[in-house]
Amino acid sequence: MGTAVGIDIRDDLPPDDLVSGLEAAFAWLRWVDDTFSTYKAGSQISRIERGELALDDADPTVREVLHQCDILRAFTGGYFDARAAPGGALDPSGLVKGWADAGSRNHCINAGGDVRVRGRPAAGRHWHVGITHPLRPGAFTAAVALTDGAVATSGTAERGLHVFNPLTGQPAAELVSVTIVGPSLTLADAYATAALAMGVAAPAWLGSLDGYESYVVDAGSHAWWSPGFDAYRAA
Repeated sequence: MGTAVGIDIRDDLPPDDLVSGLEAAFAWLRWVDDTFSTYKAGSQISRIERGELALDDADPTVREVLHQCDILRAFTGGYFDARAAPGGALDPSGLVKGWADAGSRNHCINAGGDVRVRGRPAAGRHWHVGITHPLRPGAFTAAVALTDGAVATSGTAERGLHVFNPLTGQPAAELVSVTIVGPSLTLADAYATAALAMGVAAPAWLGSLDGYESYVVDAGSHAWWSPGFDAYRAA
């Protein structure tokens, strides 16, 4: 997946159980990276792209993820596309980071800024997730508080213009950050990628999503958020 992953577990577990749980989680994430990476020549995604592996012969999880990509492509009107990269190369990374979630009862998983939380960090407390300001290094533009849910951001701050509008083939430059909050990191991650590709048309589409709220910053540093986002906003 080409990103760093951090796991913060707050369950009251024996040390051996905690260590074995973390080892199992990272073993799973390494398998996901080895299977889906577009940077590793031996991954199943790379082999499918080169025509060396038929989709019917791929691991069932690969077929599942690519099927979900097809569903999301239709749902987003083509703006989420596993072949949106230049040259039409196969790249389901916009879905895989969220889909690879694993967990316990009280934890926070951070995969390259996409966050999935469950339970609480301590009794009576919420997990707090900051949204980095895409145009002001080191600053936050907002923060959300939640006990069970996902926060996914797609933007230009870390990787520049890496998301392309599949309908035009041009880099998505009208927005610099799209953050989605909701129950599923898989969908939140995909919706954020699609909205960044949409550009200024994104707010209207984001406002139609059921169960997901959004926070958007455009290239002029203007912020917009969906009406329900305030329910998640941290004090």
